[in-house]
Amino acid sequence: MQAERRRRPWLWLALAAIVVGVGAFHLWTSNLHVNVFVPAAAPIQGRASVVDGDTIGLAGHRVRLNGIDAPETSQQCEDEKGFRYPCGAQSAAALDGFLTKSQPVRCEFVDWDRYGRYVGNCFRADGMNVAAWLVENGHALDWPRYSGGAYAAQQALARTAKRALWSGSFQEPWEWRAMGQADQQAAVPLLGERGGECNIKGNISNKGERIYHVPGQTFYDKTKISRWRGERWFCSEQEAQQAGWRRAR
Repeated sequence: MQAERRRRPWLWLALAAIVVGVGAFHLWTSNLHVNVFVPAAAPIQGRASVVDGDTIGLAGHRVRLNGIDAPETSQQCEDEKGFRYPCGAQSAAALDGFLTKSQPVRCEFVDWDRYGRYVGNCFRADGMNVAAWLVENGHALDWPRYSGGAYAAQQALARTAKRALWSGSFQEPWEWRAMGQADQQAAVPLLGERGGECNIKGNISNKGERIYHVPGQTFYDKTKISRWRGERWFCSEQEAQQAGWRRAR
């Protein structure tokens, strides 16, 4: 019995050694895991393809442009006359045209995002900053949450000149993504395309009065429709009146 008790300290020492060994192995494998991914964080270069207005395919990576946010592919905005248009597709097309003029593209690593994308600062072959160009030409927004205001000056220029997105009305892409699908659809005018049958503009005055304008009236062309303000399109005067709107005098 006493001999058995004398052996127990050796048992505890053995267990302690196993625990220390497991911890050391875990630490070693963790460091090994980090080292495996370091080469992927190096700058990359190649011929870029466009995924959407702020994301490109490059050297086997999907690269998210750092510090900016462009409208999503399915997002729609309003032009200067209040008609909706596919601003997400327009931003992507603008990016494609810009990159095509000066390939290859080089991206410098910044971070990995939660989707596993390479986030980087990217430049054309002629040295032009891709993100800066998109913001300055109104195809994307400075995203202060990630940019620290790095592209605020370019955005101010685009806004003053009313370029692309700034020529009409839009929602910030990060807010648009946060909305539900039903709200996203409600954030753009309904059936407001040129030549469509639903071309009566339901406008809300500064006094909160609901007024609709029909084609040919004095202020019809100047009237803009902002869906998120509660304004909308109607397919007939009867529909507008039943909804509580009156005809413009």
